[in-house]
Amino acid sequence: MRTLLAFAALTIAACATTQATPPTQSWQQAATVADRTRLREWRGAFTRALEQARSTNAADVSREGVLLNPNAALGGPIPNGDYRCRVIKVGAKSEGLLNYIAYPAFRCRISQQGKVQHFDKLSGSQRHHGAIYPADRLRSVFLGTMVLGDETVAYQYGTDPERDLAGWVERIGDNRWRIIFPYPHYESTLDVIELVPEQ
Repeated sequence: MRTLLAFAALTIAACATTQATPPTQSWQQAATVADRTRLREWRGAFTRALEQARSTNAADVSREGVLLNPNAALGGPIPNGDYRCRVIKVGAKSEGLLNYIAYPAFRCRISQQGKVQHFDKLSGSQRHHGAIYPADRLRSVFLGTMVLGDETVAYQYGTDPERDLAGWVERIGDNRWRIIFPYPHYESTLDVIELVPEQ
């Protein structure tokens, strides 16, 4: 019995390690080559996405104001806690897709796990899961994976490139942050998640 319990404990521990990116390095060391490229090209993705969206949804883009301003980063970390997070997909990745989609608010959480923060989108059919790394005076970097549908366990970052996520975490106002995802693998040219603390 003791042997079986010990084996079960080891199995659970092994499974747990596959669910998160262990942030023991800088983000540059942790990120895949493809994601370092996506993060480096964020401004080009932002500009292209806005051009696409303005061609069909100019009023929607204008209404979002600072959220869709590439130069809006103000600096400052994002506090731990529960957030209302709204996902906006800007620019169509391929012909036939919409240039602008804004979803209602989902539930998200920033939590402390050891020395680093983690971001989890808790609801919706596409759920982000991963670690936040320090970057520069204006931004942090999110590296993680996408959990789809009724899946309950996230892939480890770097296991499946199609699931990998890379984004810049930025404060854009009082109690307002965003994560921008340049050239995501699904649907759009740029994904933006707006985060506002739950009241």
